Amino acid sequence: MKEYLKANAQMVEDRLNELLPDAVVKPDAIHRAMRYSCLGGGKRLRAMLAMEACAAVGGNREAALDFACAIEMIHAYTLIHDDLPAMDDDDYRRGKLANHKVFGEGIAILAGDALLTYAYEVLSSMAGVDSKAALRIINEVSTACGSQGLIGGQVVDLESEGQEIDLLTLEYIHRHKTGKLFSAALRGGAIIGGADEDVLAELSLYGENFGLAFQITDDILDVSGDIAKLGKATGADLRKGKSTSVSLLGLEEAKLLAEQSVDKCKRYAAKLPGKEHYLAELAEYVLKRDS
Repeated sequence: MKEYLKANAQMVEDRLNELLPDAVVKPDAIHRAMRYSCLGGGKRLRAMLAMEACAAVGGNREAALDFACAIEMIHAYTLIHDDLPAMDDDDYRRGKLANHKVFGEGIAILAGDALLTYAYEVLSSMAGVDSKAALRIINEVSTACGSQGLIGGQVVDLESEGQEIDLLTLEYIHRHKTGKLFSAALRGGAIIGGADEDVLAELSLYGENFGLAFQITDDILDVSGDIAKLGKATGADLRKGKSTSVSLLGLEEAKLLAEQSVDKCKRYAAKLPGKEHYLAELAEYVLKRDS
């Protein structure tokens, strides 16, 4: 599995390097900032989910590569903005200084905006994807990123700082801030592979549970992870007065909830028509990751 993850992450990295504007193209400051946060780090899980979903419905993984890269650009935009002082106020990301600590807040904001808009440029010109499918994918991604998706989750997350919230509110944050983009990655990849509506519904449920397990694992790593492996400081949520699955449930109950979510992912993956895919293994990886 490690070799699979490494090989596919490199394939995505190489294609991102080709797609992103060169660092010397004017205005070079914005292009350097875009490349700084989008290249050279990250697990590329969203990209892998997109390609595996394509394979899981009988498609070719590489047919979804540009779509997968667009999803990674959007993810990089969210990380740049999340790290800003007005948001999560983090100085480090993926073992290096956050974008705004290198380029300044203004350029960081614009770099995030540029990655988001450039992602749609890529989505609108995917080779081998017909215009009807491309339009459907753009709609899916837009919905996942908007006020009913990851931005909505971030809003509730910000509003919850210093507040005592219940588990339902926390799950809302996780399912929207994290799960919606996972689901969009899966659904978009499957649309490229020719999936029907029933399969897309199964993949949505997989994505929501994958996102929940991923975020719970993040909460666990925030209290028990290795700083060197995480590439950022631990205990950040506690310092900001944020409720987490660990603070609400305790460490063991949080682990159990993550395991239950992964079990659901495996059941959804088993229903998919294609057999040559790694969606069950990717879900299991979420529980074992250390960064």
